[in-house]
Amino acid sequence: MTNEEKNLVDKKAFNFILKDHNKEEFKLSDFKGKKILLSFHPLAWTGICAEQMKSLEKNYETFKELNTIAVGINIDSIPSKNAWAKSLNIKNTSLLSDFWPHGEVAKLYHIFREKEGFSERANIIIDENQKIIYAKIYEISQLPDINEIISFLKKNLNKN
Repeated sequence: MTNEEKNLVDKKAFNFILKDHNKEEFKLSDFKGKKILLSFHPLAWTGICAEQMKSLEKNYETFKELNTIAVGINIDSIPSKNAWAKSLNIKNTSLLSDFWPHGEVAKLYHIFREKEGFSERANIIIDENQKIIYAKIYEISQLPDINEIISFLKKNLNKN
């Protein structure tokens, strides 16, 4: 576990409000009582990011059974994310736009890459009480293992 990951776990989640690809508002604090998976990805319209978001969509029902809402989040604009979601056939998973202020949520979670202007590839899980219980930062070129996330959620199903 990196220092950035260690510094996040066991901390209160940073509340935020973003719009998703359908212009719907997503306010983290509205989801107390559910686990939230924030799946950060650098840029839409790239292969690994597409596979990462498709894995969230593919496992939508599993997340639902685990009392978890999985969302994708990155710095692309709402119109771009909307077109991308349609191209990927994403219908259930919210793709949140951290476009403006640019990367503000990624900065809150200390995973914004200033030099590149986008977030790390990372998964952060927030528990029912809005505490961070899992954080993993991946190499930009690495597709996160969705089964690792699902296994963690299953092990922590009734913990809060």
